[in-house]
Amino acid sequence: MSVDTLVASEDSPPLGLLDSHVEPFLRHLCALGYTKGTVGKKQRIVASFARWTRHQQIAVEELNESHAVAFSTRSRRRRRKASLALELATLRPFLDHLRLQAGMPAPARTVESSPSNELEHRYVDYLRSERGLAENSISVYSPHIHHFLGELFASSASVSARRLDALTIQNYLLDRIRDRSSEYSRLLSIALRSFLRFLYLRGETTIDLSFSVPMVRRWSQATVPALLSTEEVERILSATDRATPAGRRDHAVLLLLARLGLRAGEVVALELGDIRWRTAEIVVRGKGRVIESLPLLSDIGKALSLYLRKDRGCSASRRVFLRTHAPRVGLTGPAAVGHIVRGAIARAGVRRRSRGAAHLFRHSLATRMIRNGASIAEISEVLRHRSQDSTAIYAKVAFEALRGVARPWPATGGER
Repeated sequence: MSVDTLVASEDSPPLGLLDSHVEPFLRHLCALGYTKGTVGKKQRIVASFARWTRHQQIAVEELNESHAVAFSTRSRRRRRKASLALELATLRPFLDHLRLQAGMPAPARTVESSPSNELEHRYVDYLRSERGLAENSISVYSPHIHHFLGELFASSASVSARRLDALTIQNYLLDRIRDRSSEYSRLLSIALRSFLRFLYLRGETTIDLSFSVPMVRRWSQATVPALLSTEEVERILSATDRATPAGRRDHAVLLLLARLGLRAGEVVALELGDIRWRTAEIVVRGKGRVIESLPLLSDIGKALSLYLRKDRGCSASRRVFLRTHAPRVGLTGPAAVGHIVRGAIARAGVRRRSRGAAHLFRHSLATRMIRNGASIAEISEVLRHRSQDSTAIYAKVAFEALRGVARPWPATGGER
């Protein structure tokens, strides 16, 4: 599509002071895969915004998100919510593009700057830079600490971690976990222990209060992992429609899960340079920022090459798997892979036995290996577990081997 045609269209309102910035933004939208009609709608919004900024005498370097909000709410007449949402959804990326192309200053932090917010940001930086936690893990920890700080210091102008004591922490924990699931209680206790340990390491507290947080017991090896049979795995793979671009992408994703046991986040993070075609390897960015190599199996290689050649298309993103609709960028996160898996399982008519979707393939691969005689050490290496204790649970699924070592049940009357 020619952006020049769009800009010169008679139906489009004339651009104002931001002429030199609007056309690159429209080209950027085209590169992201937006259709001609969608780009035209967004062009009209941006052009109207340009006229409004000229009328309001707002310089380009002064623009920020508050101006986008003011523009969207400028009219007193009743407007559809969808129209307002479209304007904001167009102007926010436009402002981001201006900052990148015109060197505009980054927007000020919208979160109110307060001592508790600053302490929370320092904690998140600690998790990211020193502990090396993945963003998914940080998103689990940080909300708990945000609520913890907000509740304890809401009425205080200053935050003093030295005011914390074991009784305060335990009362907070007991109040929060009342009528909540055991998993929520476990995650909250883990987040609190991590945060209190951070305070002690930073000298904010004189004693390590993390030991005052009660442990929420979860018995290791208490359950048998949910899994799919070999027949079910193959049925799910076969049910994917490889006649469509989305189907070919999804088939490659499912093969990575089923054949190599990748985690959902590892599939999302896969980049073009991670596929080593000459050496038949895939570089996997695992948990804790650990980078490891796995063999590029032939069926995975064929599925990836087919998707890359026919369907992926051009994109500024280096991610292997892109969204099927604009903007054509990498998948948003592990949840997107879970959505792909749930759809494939439903099409195959397979009953899902657990809440997790993508991890079912990982469990199934380990089960298949151990039933075929693989050792715990070998499975641990394939799944890239840091400790073989994480792999030990798969010993439970070797039912035939367990029958050989099981003692007979006592007969009636205590006789054997």
